[in-house]
Amino acid sequence: MRRAAWAVLSLAVCVPAWAQTPPAPPPPAPTNDAVLHLLQQKGLVPAAGKIEDSPIVQQMRDSATEMVLTAMNFLGVRYVRGGNNAEQGFDCSGFTRYVFEHSLGLVLPRRADEQARKAGLLSVKKEELKPGDLVFFNTMRRAFSHVGIYVGEGKFIHAPRAGAEVRIEDMRQAYWAKRFNGARRAELPPPEAPAPR
Repeated sequence: MRRAAWAVLSLAVCVPAWAQTPPAPPPPAPTNDAVLHLLQQKGLVPAAGKIEDSPIVQQMRDSATEMVLTAMNFLGVRYVRGGNNAEQGFDCSGFTRYVFEHSLGLVLPRRADEQARKAGLLSVKKEELKPGDLVFFNTMRRAFSHVGIYVGEGKFIHAPRAGAEVRIEDMRQAYWAKRFNGARRAELPPPEAPAPR
């Protein structure tokens, strides 16, 4: 009898607290904006709120390419020296090579310095960077020893070093600003016009 009384009393105390607990907030509404959705998934922008006006979101939305979206899918993949795929891990040039090949069909050389010198890539001034441009840095006391992909608003995505993961960093930070070597752009042929009927 005592157990039954305690059970009823426990239930009477717990039910009101449970009944008054507000429901969990609904998940953010799905978005048709692929860039915004990806940034939200990766925790780079808040899942709710007024983020449409964020400069990086706006710039990436305006000039988003399949290449930048492909690159961002690898945020968090670990750095591995000589790595050239997501399962194994990436080093800096393996990352850019993989992204260019899988999104544009353009096979880049394996090393960063070779990528900087590849025929057919246009040299780009820092103030003229566009998302998808390769950005090069002197991180090992030699030109073009590190490479990443520009994503907009002074930021680039890259596989930085052992013990780190693919991430986005700001090129305007002192470390990167003083080591910037240049940028290259892949000029793609214009899309073919449909054949006349």
